[in-house]
Amino acid sequence: MFGNIKVFAGTASPALAHEIASYLNVPLSGRDIIKFPNENIFVKLHASVRGQDCYVVQTTSAPTSDNLLELLIMVQTLRLDSAGRITVVVPYLAYARSDKKDQPRVPITARLVADMIQVAGADRYILMDLHAGQIQGFFSIPGDVLTAFHIVSDYFAEIRPTLKDPVIVTADLGFAKKGRNFAARLNCTMAFVEKRRTGNDANAFALTVIGDVEGRDVIIVDDEVDTAGSVSQAVEIVKAHGARDIYLSFVHAVLSTPAVERLRKLPLKQIVTTNTIPLSPEKILPNMKVLSVAPLLGEVIKRAHEGRSVGEMFNE
Repeated sequence: MFGNIKVFAGTASPALAHEIASYLNVPLSGRDIIKFPNENIFVKLHASVRGQDCYVVQTTSAPTSDNLLELLIMVQTLRLDSAGRITVVVPYLAYARSDKKDQPRVPITARLVADMIQVAGADRYILMDLHAGQIQGFFSIPGDVLTAFHIVSDYFAEIRPTLKDPVIVTADLGFAKKGRNFAARLNCTMAFVEKRRTGNDANAFALTVIGDVEGRDVIIVDDEVDTAGSVSQAVEIVKAHGARDIYLSFVHAVLSTPAVERLRKLPLKQIVTTNTIPLSPEKILPNMKVLSVAPLLGEVIKRAHEGRSVGEMFNE
């Protein structure tokens, strides 16, 4: 249906893009991305992409505005050069928490981001572990929303024989459904940390743990960690309730200040995350295991290019 696969890397996630290109056995396509002194962004392709199947790999973590605008400009550059099809590959989508009007006089910024991606010229999208599933409905173009669940759960399945009566704990009740899938995969029970958010800032207060964690190894699961305030409270609560070794698992390592220092001080056996957001050396702690999502994204790109089912990968 389309020409050859062309993989373009934004400046936000070049290492991940290189891994994806290596999986596909194609070189990264050349482009210049220049940021002028006035902070305007300029993009130039090294070769024509007319009629080609183009994939733009760009996470939208901090600096969020720069990375998002760079993604939009790259997409429009490809569209104006008559690309056959343009797919944005966004491992971490910014503003995913702004998915509804839950109070008066507030925006739905996730919808705005989806609109901008489409107006820029994208034909398809590939996203990972959205904070809210309804964000898929903000797009009028087709796409795939993937999850790192299989990657992370497979890792814990490997080490499960070393764990003592493990229990899955979700950092809040909103993640309970995904936590249940995790528990089913590892054939273990669940517990929950109840927390409440009282304002529009990032602060939430953990109240108690619902379930039995005493004398057991605990795996706390969440979709992302930003300032690590909620997970810090979750760790402290399960420890106070007699938990043995504590593992922390999350997909998106946002790790805004002061997350790294908070995680460093917690009594965690291991922190398991992914590379949907690139981690600088100072953010990688000695007890941190970073799993790559590149093979997953690469296989989905391959199947999309060949017109094959993505659901078959997960027996769906």
